[in-house]
Amino acid sequence: MGRKLDRLSNTLGSMLKARGLGSRLDEYRVFGQWEKSVGPVIAHHAQPQTVRGKKLTLVVDSPAWMQQLSLLKPQIVEKVNRTLGKETIKDITLRLGEVESREHPSEESPVRTVLGRDEREKIEDYVREISDTDTREAVRRVIEKDFLSRKRDK
Repeated sequence: MGRKLDRLSNTLGSMLKARGLGSRLDEYRVFGQWEKSVGPVIAHHAQPQTVRGKKLTLVVDSPAWMQQLSLLKPQIVEKVNRTLGKETIKDITLRLGEVESREHPSEESPVRTVLGRDEREKIEDYVREISDTDTREAVRRVIEKDFLSRKRDK
Protein backbone atom coordinates (compact mmCIF):
# COMPACT_ATOMS: atom_id res chain seq x y z
CA MET A 1 0.00 0.00 0.00
CA GLY A 2 2.46 2.65 1.19
CA ARG A 3 5.72 3.42 -0.50
CA LYS A 4 8.84 3.29 1.63
CA LEU A 5 10.74 6.58 1.65
CA ASP A 6 14.51 6.42 1.24
CA ARG A 7 16.87 8.65 3.16
CA LEU A 8 18.44 11.39 1.05
CA SER A 9 21.90 9.94 1.68
CA ASN A 10 20.79 6.55 0.29
CA THR A 11 19.24 8.18 -2.78
CA LEU A 12 22.32 10.30 -3.47
CA GLY A 13 24.55 7.28 -2.90
CA SER A 14 22.56 5.26 -5.41
CA MET A 15 22.66 8.07 -7.98
CA LEU A 16 26.42 8.49 -7.64
CA LYS A 17 27.07 4.75 -7.83
CA ALA A 18 24.91 4.53 -10.97
CA ARG A 19 27.17 7.17 -12.53
CA GLY A 20 30.33 5.35 -11.47
CA LEU A 21 31.17 7.80 -8.70
CA GLY A 22 30.55 5.55 -5.69
CA SER A 23 34.22 5.45 -4.76
CA ARG A 24 34.30 9.27 -4.64
CA LEU A 25 31.40 9.18 -2.20
CA ASP A 26 33.30 6.69 -0.04
CA GLU A 27 36.32 9.00 -0.13
CA TYR A 28 34.19 11.93 0.98
CA ARG A 29 32.86 9.90 3.91
CA VAL A 30 36.43 9.70 5.31
CA PHE A 31 36.25 13.45 6.02
CA GLY A 32 32.87 13.26 7.72
CA GLN A 33 33.77 10.24 9.84
CA TRP A 34 37.36 11.20 10.72
CA GLU A 35 36.93 12.07 14.40
CA LYS A 36 34.58 9.14 14.94
CA SER A 37 37.16 6.83 13.34
CA VAL A 38 40.31 7.91 15.17
CA GLY A 39 38.99 9.64 18.28
CA PRO A 40 39.21 13.28 19.40
CA VAL A 41 42.89 13.24 20.44
CA ILE A 42 44.25 12.17 17.05
CA ALA A 43 41.62 14.27 15.24
CA HIS A 44 42.87 17.31 17.17
CA HIS A 45 46.41 16.82 15.81
CA ALA A 46 45.74 15.39 12.34
CA GLN A 47 43.08 15.96 9.69
CA PRO A 48 42.41 14.38 6.32
CA GLN A 49 43.50 16.57 3.45
CA THR A 50 42.90 14.43 0.34
CA VAL A 51 42.03 10.92 -0.72
CA ARG A 52 43.37 9.76 -4.07
CA GLY A 53 42.65 6.21 -5.00
CA LYS A 54 42.94 4.43 -1.69
CA LYS A 55 45.65 6.72 -0.30
CA LEU A 56 44.72 9.15 2.46
CA THR A 57 46.88 12.23 3.01
CA LEU A 58 46.79 13.71 6.50
CA VAL A 59 47.92 17.13 7.67
CA VAL A 60 49.65 16.80 11.04
CA ASP A 61 50.33 19.72 13.38
CA SER A 62 53.78 18.80 14.75
CA PRO A 63 56.82 16.62 14.05
CA ALA A 64 56.19 14.70 17.29
CA TRP A 65 52.67 13.78 16.22
CA MET A 66 53.92 12.98 12.74
CA GLN A 67 56.32 10.44 14.24
CA GLN A 68 53.62 8.99 16.49
CA LEU A 69 51.11 8.69 13.64
CA SER A 70 53.67 7.10 11.32
CA LEU A 71 53.90 4.27 13.87
CA LEU A 72 50.11 4.05 14.08
CA LYS A 73 49.38 3.98 10.31
CA PRO A 74 48.15 0.35 10.22
CA GLN A 75 45.80 0.93 13.16
CA ILE A 76 44.48 4.17 11.68
CA VAL A 77 43.82 2.50 8.32
CA GLU A 78 41.98 -0.30 10.13
CA LYS A 79 39.89 2.13 12.23
CA VAL A 80 38.90 4.27 9.26
CA ASN A 81 37.92 1.26 7.17
CA ARG A 82 35.98 -0.26 10.07
CA THR A 83 34.04 2.98 10.56
CA LEU A 84 33.27 3.18 6.83
CA GLY A 85 32.32 -0.48 6.65
CA LYS A 86 34.63 -1.31 3.74
CA GLU A 87 38.24 -1.06 2.63
CA THR A 88 38.32 2.51 1.39
CA ILE A 89 41.88 3.31 2.54
CA LYS A 90 45.01 1.18 2.04
CA ASP A 91 47.79 3.67 2.81
CA ILE A 92 48.38 6.97 4.60
CA THR A 93 50.76 9.80 3.77
CA LEU A 94 51.59 12.37 6.44
CA ARG A 95 52.32 16.03 5.77
CA LEU A 96 53.30 18.66 8.29
CA GLY A 97 50.95 21.63 8.27
CA GLU A 98 48.32 23.64 10.08
CA VAL A 99 45.43 21.67 11.52
CA GLU A 100 42.08 23.45 11.79
CA SER A 101 41.22 24.31 15.38
CA ARG A 102 38.53 22.12 16.93
CA GLU A 103 37.69 24.53 19.75
CA HIS A 104 34.18 25.90 20.08
CA PRO A 105 33.79 29.65 19.47
CA SER A 106 32.72 31.70 22.47
CA GLU A 107 28.98 32.05 23.01
CA GLU A 108 29.24 35.85 23.13
CA SER A 109 30.59 36.40 19.63
CA PRO A 110 28.42 34.95 16.87
CA VAL A 111 30.56 34.00 13.90
CA ARG A 112 29.26 33.83 10.36
CA THR A 113 30.30 30.46 8.98
CA VAL A 114 31.92 30.62 5.56
CA LEU A 115 33.71 27.96 3.56
CA GLY A 116 37.38 28.52 2.86
CA ARG A 117 39.12 28.18 -0.47
CA ASP A 118 40.49 24.70 0.38
CA GLU A 119 37.03 23.47 1.34
CA ARG A 120 35.50 24.83 -1.87
CA GLU A 121 38.25 23.14 -3.90
CA LYS A 122 37.56 19.81 -2.14
CA ILE A 123 33.87 20.14 -2.95
CA GLU A 124 34.67 20.88 -6.60
CA ASP A 125 36.91 17.80 -6.71
CA TYR A 126 33.99 15.67 -5.49
CA VAL A 127 31.42 16.99 -7.95
CA ARG A 128 33.60 17.63 -11.00
CA GLU A 129 32.89 14.28 -12.65
CA ILE A 130 29.10 14.46 -12.31
CA SER A 131 27.93 15.26 -15.82
CA ASP A 132 24.27 16.00 -15.05
CA THR A 133 24.08 19.67 -14.06
CA ASP A 134 21.10 19.34 -11.70
CA THR A 135 22.61 16.35 -9.90
CA ARG A 136 26.00 18.08 -9.64
CA GLU A 137 24.42 21.19 -8.10
CA ALA A 138 22.31 19.14 -5.68
CA VAL A 139 25.33 17.14 -4.51
CA ARG A 140 27.39 20.35 -4.24
CA ARG A 141 24.73 21.96 -2.00
CA VAL A 142 24.52 18.88 0.24
CA ILE A 143 28.30 18.74 0.70
CA GLU A 144 28.49 22.51 1.31
CA LYS A 145 25.80 22.26 3.98
CA ASP A 146 27.67 19.37 5.59
CA PHE A 147 30.93 21.35 5.65
CA LEU A 148 29.14 24.41 7.08
CA SER A 149 27.31 22.43 9.76
CA ARG A 150 30.57 20.77 10.87
CA LYS A 151 32.22 24.20 11.10
CA ARG A 152 29.32 25.56 13.18
CA ASP A 153 29.44 22.52 15.47
CA LYS A 154 33.09 23.12 16.29
